[in-house]
Parts: sequence; C-alpha cells; structure tokens
Amino acid sequence: MQVKYSEPYIHFSFEKCTVDVLNIIFERFERTIPLHSHGDGSYEIHYIQEGYGQLTAEDKRYDITPNTLFVTGPHVRHAQTPVPQDPMQEYCIYLRVMGDTPKNREKSILLSQFLDTAFWFGQDRHGMSTLVKQLFDELEKRRIGYRKQIEMLIAQMMICMVRNYESGMGTEKEAGDTSQEEGRAFLIEEYFLYEYQKPSLKELAGRLLLSERQTQRLLQNLYGKTFLQKKVEARMSAAAVLLQDPEKSVTVIAEELGYSSLEHFSAEFRRYYGMSPRKYRQARP
Repeated sequence: MQVKYSEPYIHFSFEKCTVDVLNIIFERFERTIPLHSHGDGSYEIHYIQEGYGQLTAEDKRYDITPNTLFVTGPHVRHAQTPVPQDPMQEYCIYLRVMGDTPKNREKSILLSQFLDTAFWFGQDRHGMSTLVKQLFDELEKRRIGYRKQIEMLIAQMMICMVRNYESGMGTEKEAGDTSQEEGRAFLIEEYFLYEYQKPSLKELAGRLLLSERQTQRLLQNLYGKTFLQKKVEARMSAAAVLLQDPEKSVTVIAEELGYSSLEHFSAEFRRYYGMSPRKYRQARP
C-alpha cells in the first residue's frame, strides 16, 4: 500500500535557504527498493512507524525496527528490503534545499548541521512520530491553511533531525549546489525505483513531457546511459538486494524482476556481474 502526495509549490524559507518539498509518501513495503541515490541538495527523511526491514547504505547494513529514523542526503546510495512477515511502514519526505552558501552556514549552526549530515541512522528521540502524523492529517483533510501548516511541520522535522543528530553519532558527507535538471532527475529516479519490472521509454517520456528522443538525450546528459542501460541497472540493483534473502529462489526473483524466463535473467545477470546469480549469492557474506 502506498499513499503519495505531490503537492505543487510547497516551498518555504529555512534559515535563509529555500526548501522545496518534492514528495511526501507513506508506504507499507511489500517489495524491495533497489540501490539508488539522489542529487545535490536533496534529502529524504525516513521514519518507520511499524514493521521490520533492512537498510543498505554506503555499503553497510542496518536493521530497521519500529521508531527507526534515518536521513539519506546527496549521493548517498541506499536500498531497503522489508521483512515479509512484518514489513516496515514508512513515512518519507523528499525535499531539496536551495541557496546554500558558506555565509548562511556560518550564521546558522542548525542549517550547517542539517546540510552537512548526509546520512544518519538511529532511533527517534525527539517526537518525529507526532510530526509525521500531523503532516498526513493535514494532507488528508486539507482544512483552511493546511499548506502553511505543512511548511511549519516540515521545518519542525528538519529541527527534529538535527536534535537527533546531537543525541547520537552519524556519518557525514558534504552537500553541494543544486542541479538545474534535479526535477526531471527525480522523476527518472522514481520511475526506475518503483517500476523496474516493466519500464517503458514511451511511458517515461510521457511523464517527463518529452519525446522519446529527448528522453534518451536527457538520460545521456544526466547519467551517460541509454534507457536500456538504466533499465538493466535498475533490475540488477534490485536483483543484488533480493539475492540476499535466502528464502527466495532465483526463479522467484527472476519473476519479481519482470523477466520472461529464468534463462533470460541469468544471462543478463552474468553479463552485468560476471557470474551467475547463484554464484553471486554464494559469494556474499
């Protein structure tokens, strides 16, 4: 189950920077989110209300339990896998911070700590649960002034994150300037993340409001790859995560990834990783 809000033009001032809210999602995970990352200035705040799973971030694994809170900032590669018997239920806010300057950071310790902490994982100790529930209540009921309330709630979430950073250690990674193509890059990333089973160049082009040729050119400019290469990359990233689950057979994984046959999947996997899926699984710790 996924509840997704893409409210247009939600942006507000935060410590002399501008925050654009690109996506607000609540999801009960019944599928794997393959390894991916976001561009300059982009941050995802993840709060797990219930359930269990595993996060892979920066080549490390973390066990997700109820009340887990983590942030994935610019260029942090991460993937999520649910526990099938009790899948995680996650609130996720995807935002982009613009106007980052050394002068602004010098004047605001709060801004500097938020922007400099590109990855943090831990248990929430500062009321994130209450904030996300209020946020989704505003989005669902849309009472008068709800957009202003949303802006204030997300600003409070950013403060909540920094307070959590002070309560525990995190892994830092510097953020940079935002990219002009970030909006379209976000749509592309979302498409390959959620629809890697049966991606279509025509459908992606329609979502980007571009021709198929323009979409291919955009993919080359952003990633140096064709649509087919991005499709294979997305499926193979998902395959690598799915193979970590010993309960799933290679045949089942091939079906979940949208392949018409086990042979087709195995051949493509071997070309991409240089070994069969079974050998890859055996080689993993």
